[in-house]
Formats: sequence, C-alpha cells, structure tokens
Amino acid sequence: MWRYLIPLALFAVLGGFFVRGLDLNPGFVPSPLIGKSMPEFSVAQLEEPTAQFGSDQLRGQVALFNVWATWCGGCRAEHPFLLELSRSGGIPIYGLDWKDDRASALRWLNTLGDPYVLSGFDDVGNVAIDWGVYGAPETFLIGRDGTVLYKHIAPLTPDVWQQEFVPRIREACGDEPCGAGL
Repeated sequence: MWRYLIPLALFAVLGGFFVRGLDLNPGFVPSPLIGKSMPEFSVAQLEEPTAQFGSDQLRGQVALFNVWATWCGGCRAEHPFLLELSRSGGIPIYGLDWKDDRASALRWLNTLGDPYVLSGFDDVGNVAIDWGVYGAPETFLIGRDGTVLYKHIAPLTPDVWQQEFVPRIREACGDEPCGAGL
C-alpha cells in the first residue's frame, strides 16, 4: 500500500508547486535598492562628453532614471511614451545610455526626440552594474532624498505608469508640487 501512496504524495506536492508557480509573476525581480540610497555615480554626459552626469543631479527632486540603449527593442517601444511624459510637464526623466555607441545614441535622440533632462553615457556598463541593471529598459523612481522608491523592468507603458508609478509619485511628493498631470 505504501508503494502507491508515496508516488501519489509526490504527485500532489509537485502539483502544488505547479499551481503555486502559475500564480507567480515571472517578470518580477525584486531590487535590493528599493528603500535605499541610490548608488553614487558620475559618468560623462551623452551629449557633452566633457561634462559629468551623476547622482547629484538626481537629488532634491522626485525623478525617473531610465536605462536605455539604441540596440534595445523594448527601449524603442517605450520611447514614444517617455516623450509623452516629458512633454506633459511631469517629473523629470534622466537617462543612462548603456553599453552603446555614442554616435548611434545621439542619432537616436535627434531622430526620435529626446525625453531626457540629461543622459549619461555608460559605455562599459559599470554604472548599470552598481544599479543592478541586467537588461534594458529599466526605469527607477528616485525620491527627493535620493532613495530608490521603485524599479520597473521592461518598457514603460501607460498602464504601468498609472498603476505602479503615479501612486508612488503622489506619495513621494506629498503636498508639494511634483509635476503636472499627476
């Protein structure tokens, strides 16, 4: 009798794991940076290679930090929405061009439009490593004090914006003005 119950019990356990696995979000990767200070960094600006862009420019405001590249299909997909956000007068968007060619990135922004207040150029990928980036696009929400409030992996869409970012932005801004349309 036991030899029939053991396989049945194993099957039930495996079935339970399978059912539980279907409930999980495989795209969700928690970031160890959430609730912590953003990594300190300084890189050359994309458009002005002799000038620096770094964590100091992100402090003092609620802002988005978007990691992108011209070779990234998802970045192209999200780009029109980033342009829409930047035109709305909402919170500032800063970019990090990751493991890319500077000339290609500048052509991209000239052709498709530039939603960024500033973009840094991380040609080797060291800054992205410190931020825990493993793919583009990734977008971080940064609080006024430099705390990482949220991380989104994948193209930013209107639905994700409304469900995940807007409530966190409202909370981060409190009673102070933070951006139009929020």
